[in-house]
Amino acid sequence: MIIREYWLNKIEKAWKKRSVIWFPGVRRAGKTSICKSIPDCEYFDCELPRIRRMMEDPEDFLNALRGKRVALDEIHRLQNPSELLKIAADHYPDINIIATGSSTLSASKKFKDTLTGRKVKIWLPPMLFDERALFGNTDLQHRLLYGGLPPFFMEDEIPESEFTEWLDDYWAKDVQELFNITNKYSFQRFMELLLAHSGSLFKATKYAAPCEVSRKTINKYLHVLQQTYVAHVIKPYTSYAPSEIVSAPKVYGFDTGFVCHYKGWFDLRREDLGHLFEHIVLNEILGQFPKCKIRYWRNKSKNEVDFIYLKNRHHAPTTIECKWSANNFSFKALARFRALYPEGENFVVASDVDRTFSKSSGDITVTFVNINSLIEML
Repeated sequence: MIIREYWLNKIEKAWKKRSVIWFPGVRRAGKTSICKSIPDCEYFDCELPRIRRMMEDPEDFLNALRGKRVALDEIHRLQNPSELLKIAADHYPDINIIATGSSTLSASKKFKDTLTGRKVKIWLPPMLFDERALFGNTDLQHRLLYGGLPPFFMEDEIPESEFTEWLDDYWAKDVQELFNITNKYSFQRFMELLLAHSGSLFKATKYAAPCEVSRKTINKYLHVLQQTYVAHVIKPYTSYAPSEIVSAPKVYGFDTGFVCHYKGWFDLRREDLGHLFEHIVLNEILGQFPKCKIRYWRNKSKNEVDFIYLKNRHHAPTTIECKWSANNFSFKALARFRALYPEGENFVVASDVDRTFSKSSGDITVTFVNINSLIEML
């Protein structure tokens, strides 16, 4: 079993704050393996009927686990999962519980209580940048093409059938069960198109006709993808200046392997690398700093900054430009942005930067970093 120390350490720290951890993430991201690798932790798979029967009386179930560590995998399969977690948090604080699921707690009517103030949330994204070595391959282009779900990443050939199988499981076990969506064709068509256009501006009207549903339904589908961590919606950063586009978000698919799959890419061209690298940087920032806010900036002249990082509402906007090669960076868009928002740091994160360095143009200084250095400096 591969031991993912980063996540085990986060879990240990979280248990010092609260007795209940909510551990969401997409299917096959590694939630089960991590839970099973927690020392002295009793594991329960809630997909099994006999396990669900054990939990029909939460108090009887919890009384037998006093003083223990417990992993409740796929807890959304229970009839009333939030009841069990609420009782545990309020009346059994000596039991350390980690509960996994494929959506946010507020995503489904099954979760009648979001456990505000009673739990710590740890979101598991596709593998982080430094975890490639754990899974036996440090080749960044392999990570881009195969994606960051460990079973897919470790394959020797692109696992086309597994991508399709994953989508079917996602539809049956998450979308239908949690959200009661019945139009499989339209939903899956939307998801495929969204992944194929990952990282672009989102307009619901563009998807309505090919998916044969209304604009309102498309927005509902997007909400489902957000709630299940399959899509990241990045809103624009703006002061409502007339020169800025203020309405359309950008939407990123959760994993580069799925983006490549739905784009039909089996080999990566040089021009594909920068676009996919942008996804890797976003995954790393969201994985390392899940409470931060990420925006993008674009004006009517199509000058664009990839990401604006906001540590908190008092934090000056930090710009992050993502480049496969540092040589591809131009100051033009950044200069337009800093003319409106002069305060804040500027970073270019590139795959070919070994040692941090800086460049200046006028009053603007940019720090060139690799992904690890970016995370350290943020």
